[in-house]
Amino acid sequence: MLEVRDLHAYYGKSHVLHGMAFSVGNGEIVSLLGRNGVGRSTTVKAIMGQVTATGSIRFKGQEILGLRAYEVARKGIGYVPEDRAIFPDLTVRQNLAMGMKKRSESGRWRMVDMFDLFPVLKERADTPAGVLSGGEQQMLTLCRTLIGDPDLIMIDEPTEGLAPRVVELVGTFLSTIKERGISVLLVEQKLAIALDISERVYVVGHGHIMFEGTPKDLRANEGVRKEWLEV
Repeated sequence: MLEVRDLHAYYGKSHVLHGMAFSVGNGEIVSLLGRNGVGRSTTVKAIMGQVTATGSIRFKGQEILGLRAYEVARKGIGYVPEDRAIFPDLTVRQNLAMGMKKRSESGRWRMVDMFDLFPVLKERADTPAGVLSGGEQQMLTLCRTLIGDPDLIMIDEPTEGLAPRVVELVGTFLSTIKERGISVLLVEQKLAIALDISERVYVVGHGHIMFEGTPKDLRANEGVRKEWLEV
């Protein structure tokens, strides 16, 4: 589905990614783990064409490095940024409508599906998004991306600052869309959720991949956890 090879990324003269290489398969949940500032968020931004990058990014066999963000999205990649980027003055229903495909295109997801995934959004459907709680806003931005019918969703820190109950709902959401054949690239600091739902994990340090393996492999590797993950 997604193949990243020798990816370098830059903010001006600052060289942030140094040859990142990883993959995400069909219907697979893969997590990028690591401390803040190691390049995880920069990686997904590079895939979306939001930062200057070199190397190779292939999606469904096609090279997409160098495309603009809207072109990457049209290829079938959805992106949930860390800041959620909702439209605060629009209602929940209007925010979801903004993410839908054109009427001439048929997608796998409808608005009613979003309300089934997160019933609280149905209850708040006509409420301005700006007055939602942080957890509700996270649910909304996840659903707004999903309703665009991507084949791969990249999600940056979806559980940051959320209550444990909402974190559980997000985990259920990710498992549900995986069952529908959608691939997920998850950027996450919370090991518990990442290890519970991922098929494979990559640990990032200083713009490099420092470890690749299954959740079981990472649980068994105390040295990697201590050096690259634990505070």
